[in-house]
Amino acid sequence: MKTKSRIESILKTNSLDFSITGLPTFNLSELDLITDLEFQLPTNIRLGHLAEKIVSELIKSSSNYKVLYENIQVIDGKKTIGEIDFIIEELKTKALIHMELAYKFYLFDPDISSEPLNNWIGPNRNDSLKEKLYKLKRKQFPLLYHSCTKSKFNTIEIDEVSQALCLLVSLFIPYEYKANFSPIYKKAIRGYYLNFDKFTSLDNSAKNYYIPSKKEWGMDPSENNSWTDFKGIEKYIKTSITEKQAPLCWQKYKDSYLAFFIVWW
Repeated sequence: MKTKSRIESILKTNSLDFSITGLPTFNLSELDLITDLEFQLPTNIRLGHLAEKIVSELIKSSSNYKVLYENIQVIDGKKTIGEIDFIIEELKTKALIHMELAYKFYLFDPDISSEPLNNWIGPNRNDSLKEKLYKLKRKQFPLLYHSCTKSKFNTIEIDEVSQALCLLVSLFIPYEYKANFSPIYKKAIRGYYLNFDKFTSLDNSAKNYYIPSKKEWGMDPSENNSWTDFKGIEKYIKTSITEKQAPLCWQKYKDSYLAFFIVWW
């Protein structure tokens, strides 16, 4: 995995704003960063934690913010009741922000409801945008004011801390879906999804493919150097579908690149 490309992919990912989430937004574009930033990344962590690590390093590398606390577990008795992602400080104003970060991939299922917010689901249908926002509003952000939290932050006044969400999303819509989306959703759409039969019918000998590992999700397919034909990925996809796991696939066709999920449902 190219470290520089992985960092750049996080910076380029769109965040959903208040109009969708109902929560104040922290945009990574607010960070004053040097160009061509690069730093070491751990290799043995999951995608969500990798995104957290990158954002942490970006804040620390910026000239206008610093990290005061990160990944603070809140424990009640012997039970961990949650974790606070970041407490950051804007250096010029000394403003303190409790920032929660999420890096998510959602697919739009138009059959769920008539309300778009309810229709964004995880590739395997086991999570959703609606559920994520509910958890953030009811659990994650209130955690700052839990009675067990204060002892964790003895250098700051909790009452002076504002809260903001950095919800980085890559969105995928049904193949050849024609409905209009609001601009906030539209600019976050990164590709489409289809089933295996449809994928097979669209294949031709000029197309090449790559199945990115989970830690490569969200990166730019055009920077990939390893490609194969349909036969090279067919067995893997069939196994994934049998196991009810929807793989992400990158496609190279002539000079164009696509990213799409192949779903089992």
